Amino acid sequence: MNEEKKLCGIYMRVSTEDQAREGFSLSEQKERLEAYCKFNGYRIVEYYTDAGISAKTGNHRPEYDRMLEDGKQGKINMIIALKLDRITRSTRDWETLMDYLEKYNINIAFVNDDINTTTANGKMVSRIMMSVSQNEIERTSERTIIGLDGAIKQGHIPARAPLGYKHIDKKLVPDPLTKDIVIRIYNLYFEGLTYNTIAKLFNKEKVLDKTNWKDTSILKIITNVIYKGDYIQGKTTRNPRYFENVVEPIVSKELWDSCQVQKKKNQRNYMRSQTYIFLQKLKCPKCGRILAGGASHKIKADKWYYYYRCEKCHGNIREHEIEDSIKDLLSDIFEYDSVVNEFFLPVLQNKIHNPKEDFEKEITNLNNKKIRIRKAYIDELFTEEEYKEETTIIENKIKDLQKKILENEQVSKLNLSVDDILVKRDMDFINSIKLPILYNAFVDSWDGLDREEKAEIVMKYIDDIELELVNNKYKVKLTNFRSTFYKEFKSLFDKGYIDWKRKIVHSFNGFCVDGKVRYSEYLPAKEVYRHLMRLNECYEVNFYKGYLQKKTEELKMLPLHKGDVVVRIFPTEKDYDSKEILGMGMFVTKNSPNDIKVDIPDLFECIPDIED
Repeated sequence: MNEEKKLCGIYMRVSTEDQAREGFSLSEQKERLEAYCKFNGYRIVEYYTDAGISAKTGNHRPEYDRMLEDGKQGKINMIIALKLDRITRSTRDWETLMDYLEKYNINIAFVNDDINTTTANGKMVSRIMMSVSQNEIERTSERTIIGLDGAIKQGHIPARAPLGYKHIDKKLVPDPLTKDIVIRIYNLYFEGLTYNTIAKLFNKEKVLDKTNWKDTSILKIITNVIYKGDYIQGKTTRNPRYFENVVEPIVSKELWDSCQVQKKKNQRNYMRSQTYIFLQKLKCPKCGRILAGGASHKIKADKWYYYYRCEKCHGNIREHEIEDSIKDLLSDIFEYDSVVNEFFLPVLQNKIHNPKEDFEKEITNLNNKKIRIRKAYIDELFTEEEYKEETTIIENKIKDLQKKILENEQVSKLNLSVDDILVKRDMDFINSIKLPILYNAFVDSWDGLDREEKAEIVMKYIDDIELELVNNKYKVKLTNFRSTFYKEFKSLFDKGYIDWKRKIVHSFNGFCVDGKVRYSEYLPAKEVYRHLMRLNECYEVNFYKGYLQKKTEELKMLPLHKGDVVVRIFPTEKDYDSKEILGMGMFVTKNSPNDIKVDIPDLFECIPDIED
């Protein structure tokens, strides 16, 4: 009796891990399986290939399922695979397969394991081998998890590098070419801009030469913990694992956390026909609800009137009343933002961390990459079109980095010292006293801002404004600033870069100045003299000495003369908590422009210097 002709289905499977570990490519499997069939006289009917799929229980393998269906239909009566674990690594799945094979009279053979179920002995051996295979996969899985944990803790993140990062030696590190984009996204969002607004801005500016920025792209960046140095492994699984401080962060944890809170506050940019300066900043003192914005239009005067109301308690407060109550404070905030944050702070940050070395290193890496691509093109691994495209991308990146280096060098040439900044600050104040009209023309003020700009400043620096009930009416009680603003301001003040307005009890021989006086950190005598000489290059400025009674905040100074204006006060000795009286110095000038010594434009465009 003739033996039944074997109609074979060749099954091949390879996962990424298998190929990396054992070198089983699909082409190699095919070659060895065809040789086996030829040797045994088996006829190959069909090929079934599952690429990049594990044999674990629960994984969907479309080609494997198609093979089983062909067996049911009688198209094949023999399955050939390289190894038993190409089919399955689960004893439960193997028993199911054995039932299938017996039901449809199909046999299976594994070339490398020397198993063939055409005999009873072959079936028994296959069951033993399957038990060993399942034990191996469970142990391998445990080792993989332990190894993966260790790799992640060393900064080896098993994922594509997100914007702002790149892989170097398998570690995720900040990319000097793109990390500033991520920082800007976080800062813009923290300041109150929405995902959609940032995406539109980036499309308008063609950031990274792209015009397809979407709000969802910005959302993913804002919510990705990698940017604060952390990583979530298996985020979409039932048991995700959180790793802290595994890569160098691009933004601080505080800024990242603040942006998550900000999500609840960024409502004002959606579906609003009006801009409200203090939206999301006011709470009802009765019930604690956030006040809603409202507006009415007077047709005769063609003017809008804005107000805020509690929809539960029906109380309201006009916007101009809030603005009038804290106008001085708002002006100070805007001055800080425009003078310090937009100009001096980038200079100071550049001094703290000079990125030139990082940029030059990245240019070297890109030039090396260009050499490798050229070699690959010569070896005919690239088409001419692909070579030109890749080279253009690299050259554009190099140009961007060279531009950043140039900008960095230009900033460095400014070479601003603590005293330079304080001289400029003093000059701005003196100009506002002596030349108020010209000063307002040269320098933006709070009153000159439009509603959107005012709302942006408030959103950026103010956390909330506390209200109280006075005669059953809402009144401003207290303004609370964002903690990040406090820290940034205090850091700059402690280092002597900026001043602030301090309330002082004073009486200068009958001549009074505003209750809040510009106040800065300690200056030693030598620096006081040099600073005074620099100011005197432009105007007549005098120096007075005195002391401050710390407990009463009372300032005792030599008498002022008529027309004298206090420019700034500062300690002339280091302050200690044990001291009750503190030595103070004061710069004074006249409120008249008659003592100006230089051309008017130089007062607004230059910082005077003197030879040591």
